[in-house]
Amino acid sequence: MNNGKKLKLSADQLEQLIEIVGGCIATDKITVDGLPVGFMYREEQSEALDTGWRFFSGTEDQDYVDDKNNSDFYPTNTIANYDPAIIPYLDLPEGTELERNEDGTFSPIA
Repeated sequence: MNNGKKLKLSADQLEQLIEIVGGCIATDKITVDGLPVGFMYREEQSEALDTGWRFFSGTEDQDYVDDKNNSDFYPTNTIANYDPAIIPYLDLPEGTELERNEDGTFSPIA
């Protein structure tokens, strides 16, 4: 997890915001650059501790996403600390795809 990357938030800055046990994948645009989540989706869990959530800023191009060095597996609570706006949506089922609206909330992608 984080492979020596210089994360925007240090461990002592993280608070317990959610009770969800398990992790997710987020890109460095969020965890290193500090951009807010712009797009999130939930897929089938790849392992027991995976919630299935995947978080992107929305500024990543396909080459960036395809490079596995540009994302990592984090506790879902960590990403909630980076962007608390995701919290109300974390109980939504697999197959959910959401994008951020201008008002900071998220809407399903049709």
